[in-house]
Amino acid sequence: MELFDTHAHYYDSLFDGDREDLLRSLPGQGVTRVVCPGCDLASSLASRDLAERFPGLYFAAGIHPEDLDHAGLEDLDQVRALCRHPKCVAVGEIGLDYYWVKSPQERARSRDFFHRQLDLAQELDLPVIVHDRDAHRDVLEAVRAHPGVRGVFHCCALSAPDALAERGWMVSFTGNVTFPTARRVPEVAAAVPLERIMLETDAPYQTPEPFRGQRNSSLYLYRVAEAVAQIKGLPVQEVARVTYQNAMAFFRLA
Repeated sequence: MELFDTHAHYYDSLFDGDREDLLRSLPGQGVTRVVCPGCDLASSLASRDLAERFPGLYFAAGIHPEDLDHAGLEDLDQVRALCRHPKCVAVGEIGLDYYWVKSPQERARSRDFFHRQLDLAQELDLPVIVHDRDAHRDVLEAVRAHPGVRGVFHCCALSAPDALAERGWMVSFTGNVTFPTARRVPEVAAAVPLERIMLETDAPYQTPEPFRGQRNSSLYLYRVAEAVAQIKGLPVQEVARVTYQNAMAFFRLA
């Protein structure tokens, strides 16, 4: 069974002790491709450096809504330059987060950055990796204002009707699809066609059951595949095969 982890933050300090060995081990554990998205300039550069060293690792460049405090619009020129790298496959992780971003002024600034990064994706003809936390209406408004942009709702937080309405977009699921308390996520996974689904870990976060409380990594991606397979009533090998093909096509690696 071959798996594609479409979202893992391997520059994170939680991997400092074993990053090299872990990344080298992944192909032998069935995870043959990984996308590492940046959240600011420093992490986008670190993701690029990792992608240059590991054949099955790719990266995305962007500025996350929680990382705007020290960012300026001029930084988008550096994001643009990173996005022209041959192993950069997307603009991301970008989006809106109203859980952490509270004030009206900060939210307005984050919306401006989101729109400008969507513009950048359209300019470069790259997909986007979108973060959405407690900001569904404004995320969808921004997405719909850029009909020429395609993307993925990472760690999908949309309702099933909203996810189904965005037909040109992918949705990806992480370890939260295994959580016993999760209700909306399994509903979305059941409703969205498998051809629009991708798998991710969001490592080192969102560790799936029964490993919650531990650091997450791509080694646990199989649990996400198993959960989606159970929800869909399909063999896990079929879910792995289709989601792998989906990711290859989405990131234009096929």
